[in-house]
Amino acid sequence: MQTSIVKRKVGRPAQPVPEEFAREIVAWLAAGKSLREYCQQPGRPHFGTVYDRIAKDQDFAQRVAAAREVGFDQIALECLAIADEIPADSVEVQHQRLRIDTRLRLLAKWCPRRFGDRLGLDHRGAVEINVVTGVPQQNL
Repeated sequence: MQTSIVKRKVGRPAQPVPEEFAREIVAWLAAGKSLREYCQQPGRPHFGTVYDRIAKDQDFAQRVAAAREVGFDQIALECLAIADEIPADSVEVQHQRLRIDTRLRLLAKWCPRRFGDRLGLDHRGAVEINVVTGVPQQNL
């Protein structure tokens, strides 16, 4: 007869994230704003606490990931809006360029498959290697 031993996790069980808290964070991220910016507001939890909640609550983690994807689109739309602004002078042109470039670089880091440069290697055909040693061949 075989008995199985079930290991119990140490500590209190993970509780789901309160719905009001989750909705507020998801809406914030979907608007293209950062989690750190959210957490710096008075009365908000520390960002480490939010990341702990994300690690422990799979449903909340999926909602945050989906909200971030929507937020990335919002940031891309913000780049278009900045580009459509008519600058007053060359200094403002440079400032707009910097704002757009910063956002695009962040998007490329945060979501490289959608906003990053394509880094693919396409190879077709065979590879042929000829080794020349300088040693004369002996006829056998």
